[in-house]
Amino acid sequence: MSEPIPLRGVSMHDGVAARLRVMVFDRELAPSSFIDENALAAQWQISRTPVREALKVLAAEGLVDWVPRRGARVTELGDDDAEQLFPVMAMLEGRCALEATRRATPADLSQLQQLHDQLELHAASGDLDGYYRANHDFHTRVQQLAANRWLDRATGDLRRFMRLWRGRQLAAPGRLQDSINEHRVLIAAMRGGDAERAGRAMHDHLMAQLAALKALQHQEQSERHAG
Repeated sequence: MSEPIPLRGVSMHDGVAARLRVMVFDRELAPSSFIDENALAAQWQISRTPVREALKVLAAEGLVDWVPRRGARVTELGDDDAEQLFPVMAMLEGRCALEATRRATPADLSQLQQLHDQLELHAASGDLDGYYRANHDFHTRVQQLAANRWLDRATGDLRRFMRLWRGRQLAAPGRLQDSINEHRVLIAAMRGGDAERAGRAMHDHLMAQLAALKALQHQEQSERHAG
């Protein structure tokens, strides 16, 4: 679980929105669940108004939906969403990797290697949660290194929705090892200055995530039917 985000020292509803985002991404607020504004306001010792304003922000971002007379419900993404979103993210993140490789300094590449080393440690210990968090940090850093504000905007907007799955595909048999192998190819291409190869590696990495998620969903459906 992430550290609580302070609600004071920033605009109140911005602080509440930041905390709510983390709760959604960490699944403390489960997909399709309704958010109890009164309970959160009481828990955080604030009025209901900043909670309501924060939920409007999350609704604008697509992380919650407003249901008449029921309130805000956490967005749940389905199979069709995955089929449509992952290929788009594969194109965007592939471009991020390509541009980041072209721009990265030796110091940037050293920092990326350190992030990759964290992935290696989590993969070796089978720590799915740690791997998921380190993977998010790595991808975010590649996005930053691309230094393309339009690419950054498009990728950042859609990355929020990717986080709603919270790396579920890592639970698929063999996926953790496959993922770290894909990252090895990517970091090698970036450190070698091969931008085109890095772009392809990142694209293929995202599409492999989709395949693993679909396989996991199929397995879960088969187990439900068998039960």
